[in-house]
Amino acid sequence: MTGKPRHIGVAERRTRLGLRQRLAGAARGTAPEEVADSLVALHGSDPATVYLAVGARLADARETVPQVERALYEDRSLVRMHGMRNTVFVFPTALAAVVHASTGLDLAAKARAALVKDMVAGSGGRLTGQWLDEVEASALAALARRGQATVNQLTADEPRLKEQFTHSPGKSYEGVHTVSSRLMRVLGFEGRVVRGRPLGSWTSSQFRWEVAPPHPPLPPAEARSELLDRWLRACGPATEADLKWWTGWKVTDVRRALTAGGAVTVSLDDGATGYVAAGDDGPVDEPDAPWAALLPALDPAPMSRAERDWFLEPSLRPALFDRSGNVGPTVWWDGRVVGGWAQRPDGEIVWRLPAGQDVGREALEAIAAEAGRLQEWVGGTRITPRFRTPLERELSAA
Repeated sequence: MTGKPRHIGVAERRTRLGLRQRLAGAARGTAPEEVADSLVALHGSDPATVYLAVGARLADARETVPQVERALYEDRSLVRMHGMRNTVFVFPTALAAVVHASTGLDLAAKARAALVKDMVAGSGGRLTGQWLDEVEASALAALARRGQATVNQLTADEPRLKEQFTHSPGKSYEGVHTVSSRLMRVLGFEGRVVRGRPLGSWTSSQFRWEVAPPHPPLPPAEARSELLDRWLRACGPATEADLKWWTGWKVTDVRRALTAGGAVTVSLDDGATGYVAAGDDGPVDEPDAPWAALLPALDPAPMSRAERDWFLEPSLRPALFDRSGNVGPTVWWDGRVVGGWAQRPDGEIVWRLPAGQDVGREALEAIAAEAGRLQEWVGGTRITPRFRTPLERELSAA
């Protein structure tokens, strides 16, 4: 007969978030690798998010940009690759094989089948699967010779990459796709190519490509169990809905991974059932002091979960999220979202707490200090989130 599950209330969940995600002052890290390891994954579809998320969690953020660039492009201790939910993330390189086996293999198979189907249908049968095999072999050989290359450079070596086909012919959303863009995406899912240095600054979304070292084979079920265990230690407790949202897996795969990893059941304030990693169901110590943070759009803290009411009042959602559910830049005080921030055209970092967010003088001073810290290391770089939200637009235009 088992005992009653331990209860973890909102206050402890917020404490865990501050400590495990290196937002509380004493928990901040010293290097990007330390931050990424604690978070498991940094959202990478907006390149600036990676740097801003790391900078918010470093004890000394002044060297954020060169430190992240070193980790990504020199030491290769971090890697930018497709992961959960068809989304680009930055992972610790040591975790890449786990992500690939747990998630990437299924995504890769679907992406390749969709490309071949769309290409054949959209070209009237002119472009075939065999033709694609020849083109990708040639493109990969060219990439290996160059070491790294842009898509434009690869199309100079292999002109067939420029071929186009009609996507969804006859539909209202019909469009024209180029083989190069779809193929590089598929090869990325398959772990055969990886994004290298961007063409521009750290906010640029135009990347060079490189041939990737092969991932060591891992059993997918074991990889799913390991990835979920890592995530629960960073973000638990979490509900089944949170886990399904973050992984993008079938609910049956989530449940099997929870069982295989020995996840522990806990109760939450709203009456829901939550899960923590094995051995992580004990109480945690409080931070030495309350903490403030300015987190970027798509930051892992708000984006890693489907259920957010325990740290985000529903009344704030319309201002801080776009219509697709992407979160914009947020202001945090001691484990909860209290407002948003943006950068004006002249580079000034500005923030606002919506009406009703009476957080007190200590919080206001701490938030202002974090805004100053962010301003210092960002300098004159202009940051515009890839997904714009109402409050960010309003603040940036003021």
